[in-house]
Amino acid sequence: MALEHAILVSLSEQSGSGYELARRFDRSIGFFWSATHQQIYRVLKRMDDAGWVTGESIAQDGRPDKKVYHVSSAGRAEVARWIAEPTQPGPLRNELAVKIRGVANGDVASLLAEVRRHRDEHAARLDLYRRIERHDFPEPRDRTGRTLHQYLVLRGGILVEGGFVDWCDEVLATLGNQH
Repeated sequence: MALEHAILVSLSEQSGSGYELARRFDRSIGFFWSATHQQIYRVLKRMDDAGWVTGESIAQDGRPDKKVYHVSSAGRAEVARWIAEPTQPGPLRNELAVKIRGVANGDVASLLAEVRRHRDEHAARLDLYRRIERHDFPEPRDRTGRTLHQYLVLRGGILVEGGFVDWCDEVLATLGNQH
């Protein structure tokens, strides 16, 4: 997936300026596809040049005009084409897993501290996702369309983070008992 597709999906949910889009990446879609603010602005320019989005200048009092982007018909066609395209499953690539595999060549206590740190970060993200779920989706069975799709992605994040926390707990218990 290219950043262009993540931006098109976000803009198809709600039009917005580059700044508003960057904020959405910071607090929602960015959990699953990250981008810097500079990358977003650069890609928006390319997408505008390609005709996938259109920008509308909005006058603001005491500030420069704001450019609000909307997905064009060409952009909607690109999203549809991309969604229909097969996606290759990504390999698990995790540096912590390689460290665990090679711990016979290092210090187990240092590795356990690193596993605890990873566990805590994933547990914090899991807690955040669960708070979002409670706040934004109190009745998930009532969701349809776009909100259902957003909920399903959030559930994927909850399951992935929960699985990582469980794995770290297993590593800590197993290696902690041997050390």
